[in-house]
Amino acid sequence: MPKAINQVDLIFADARVDSGPGAALALAMREEIAVMYDGLELDGERMPRAGPAELSPPHGSFIVGWRNGDPVCCGGVKRLDPRTCEIKKMYVVPELRGRGVARALLHALEQKARELGYVVARLDTGPKQVRAEGLYRAEGYLEV
Repeated sequence: MPKAINQVDLIFADARVDSGPGAALALAMREEIAVMYDGLELDGERMPRAGPAELSPPHGSFIVGWRNGDPVCCGGVKRLDPRTCEIKKMYVVPELRGRGVARALLHALEQKARELGYVVARLDTGPKQVRAEGLYRAEGYLEV
């Protein structure tokens, strides 16, 4: 069993979803989802927008998690209404999955949501992302 990552080993920083390490991690996530869901395009016309306009201040946020100087995870907060946000584009590099990084990332995104004034956080995941569903349930998220 892989050793858990100590939360102090992770540093979360504001980033952009459309450039630098944030863009590289978001692209890796899109590519993985496209394979998992047989060509699904997360940025397709019929998909909800979650780009730089939605994941930037004053109503949104995007962060990258760093470990030993390497970008290892990312995620964003998108406004749905003045009280409600959606957590978007959560991604952890494959070699660090199952080690607590996603949980730490989720907590960092929830903190960003609170800082932006949101009192309700929602998220969406697909049926093939069983481990993600398990994490969200363990953290108190309910299916709606």
